[in-house]
Amino acid sequence: MQLKNDRYLRALLRQPVDRTPIWMMRQAGRYLPEYRATRAQAGDFMSLCKNPELACEVTLQPLRRYPLDAAILFSDILTIPDAMGLGLSFGVGEGPKFSKPIRDFMDVVHLPIPDPEQELRYVMDAVRTIRRELQGSVPLIGFSGSPWTLATYMVEGSGSKTFSIIKKMMYSEPEVLHMLLDKLAQSVTLYLNAQIAAGAQAVMIFDTWGGVLTPRDYQEYSLSYMQQILNGLTREADGRRVPVTLFTKNGGQWLEMMAATGCDALGLDWTTDIANARARVGHQVALQGNMDPSILLGTPERIRQEVQTILDGFGQGSGHIFNLGHGITPDVDPEHAGIFIEAVQDLSPMYHMNAEIAE
Repeated sequence: MQLKNDRYLRALLRQPVDRTPIWMMRQAGRYLPEYRATRAQAGDFMSLCKNPELACEVTLQPLRRYPLDAAILFSDILTIPDAMGLGLSFGVGEGPKFSKPIRDFMDVVHLPIPDPEQELRYVMDAVRTIRRELQGSVPLIGFSGSPWTLATYMVEGSGSKTFSIIKKMMYSEPEVLHMLLDKLAQSVTLYLNAQIAAGAQAVMIFDTWGGVLTPRDYQEYSLSYMQQILNGLTREADGRRVPVTLFTKNGGQWLEMMAATGCDALGLDWTTDIANARARVGHQVALQGNMDPSILLGTPERIRQEVQTILDGFGQGSGHIFNLGHGITPDVDPEHAGIFIEAVQDLSPMYHMNAEIAE
């Protein structure tokens, strides 16, 4: 089916566009009353993720409200560890917990590498359902957590502020952690390739916790495994390139290393100045970001002002996908999200008047 709006895919490849495309991380989420109603219908978060029809419904909800340029698969980064049998649960008002965390060599040895069309079939069915229901209106983004980020939850057993358990493993039994990360890199490669085969037209790797590492450890324990995934990904489907975006939260100091992986785009959080990022790596990759989600709690005037500031920072030409620097938060008024999207659409065309491939 012909894609009616390929602005997002073109910008990822730094090709000319008429305006800056926009989507929002966590655009299907708790800030929308219709999402909360569907989640209540599902019963709990993982039941929602594992129901392809309901996952499709919440994926499409923000697109019915807003003129976004991409849909992103509704799922969770912890689907792979869940499929490995670690006993994932989400308590009410709490983050994820694993009943069987990874703590030693034998735990890693016994970990299976999930078959995406078996243990993770519900994700692939969701991708297929969403692609069908989108009817070519906008592209569909697939995603995964990075091996390092998945490992932090699997070893800690839950979210963490100090990461002391996994860092103890890193500094006392590095060979065990490397074995775990290698299994995860293999699993993520299979998982993303299955999403692409099922219909995802771009993919994104979320390295949420790479920023807690030293520069040396980031390269060894996070980036090298994202590189391994990139080397194994399907990069063409349906006669066009499948762009890959890497996002390391609090990783702005490592943009050059990330761009050198051969990815198509880098996600930026709000701690990195987009003008600085473009000067450093904009000749190699597109940039996605990077408004602080908290600005959506401000006045409409403040939201428009920040959009203008970021557009000015990136400057003329393609290669920018407007997004938040991380996920939209549950306390945001949906009307303010609409003001944000409208501001990007109103203000960005002037930056593409002489549509040329960004240098």
